[in-house]
Amino acid sequence: MKSGKKLPVSDDYPVIVSFELLVLLTVPAACVLLVVFVLWQHKIQREERIAQSLQHQLALEQLSLLNAEIEEIRAGFIGIGQRVIALEQQQLSFSSQLAEVMEIQSQITEQQQKIDMFDPDSKLYNRAMKMVQLGAPLEEVMRECELPRAEAELLYNLHKT
Repeated sequence: MKSGKKLPVSDDYPVIVSFELLVLLTVPAACVLLVVFVLWQHKIQREERIAQSLQHQLALEQLSLLNAEIEEIRAGFIGIGQRVIALEQQQLSFSSQLAEVMEIQSQITEQQQKIDMFDPDSKLYNRAMKMVQLGAPLEEVMRECELPRAEAELLYNLHKT
């Protein structure tokens, strides 16, 4: 089936193109273009997969770094928590020791007051000490408190302002 048709290309050279010839030329050209297009698309998809893989790898590295930082922070918080617990225990220990000291001080003060109440000599010494602090002369302290000169001088030297 050769149907020939004359197509004028120029006035000098007539070109006869048949349908079969036209198909024989365009089908391989279309196939070549299709193969080139498929290869080009494959190349683009491959490059995109490589870029995604690199991004994924970078994201994993960043995630690993963040996990390491979180672990450091967590360890720091644990250390701080342990230190706070130790300080709280120390504070409780100091509080109980302070309470004991205050109780002992209260007992000592109470015992001192009892001794002062039952010891008449201590009343005289307290009175003599106050007189010395107020500036009373040595002779007056000896006479009012009925103290020997040596004791009065000792009190005078100790409590003189």
